[in-house]
Amino acid sequence: MEGNRALVLRAGARGLVAAMAMTGSRTVTAALAPEERTPPQAIVEEHAPVAVHRLTAYQRQAITELLHWAYGAGGGLVFGLLPRRIRGLPGTGVVYGLVIWLAFEAGIAPLLKIEQVKERPVLWRTAVALDHVLYGVVVAGRLAPEPAVRVPREHQGHR
Repeated sequence: MEGNRALVLRAGARGLVAAMAMTGSRTVTAALAPEERTPPQAIVEEHAPVAVHRLTAYQRQAITELLHWAYGAGGGLVFGLLPRRIRGLPGTGVVYGLVIWLAFEAGIAPLLKIEQVKERPVLWRTAVALDHVLYGVVVAGRLAPEPAVRVPREHQGHR
């Protein structure tokens, strides 16, 4: 059981790092389409308590990112709970990242009445989908495989 806990915690840490990586890629995306709000921005702007709205724009941005990172870490923890045989499949991370995005688009956004989701241009949706592919790849550990995953010698870094 202790080994499973370590795997789940490692996946949670990868989820945190993946959400942070998404922040970086969204900085570029937002520069290309400044009129668009990211899902975390929309949620905070429309549903945060009054105390959050009283904060400066920089403080709200920090809170938005912290909430996104916590959500990402939680998503990583959930990924770590998937059966090992599923987590180990090559495309699982990509599919997982896209499922999280589609869950927001089809479930969370309508539930929270975030209307912008319906109006997004295809290019923006593609960028957000790619953010979630990045998230899934990182969460699945494909960039830094778990110790039990064998990496062919020709793919290992030289020291």
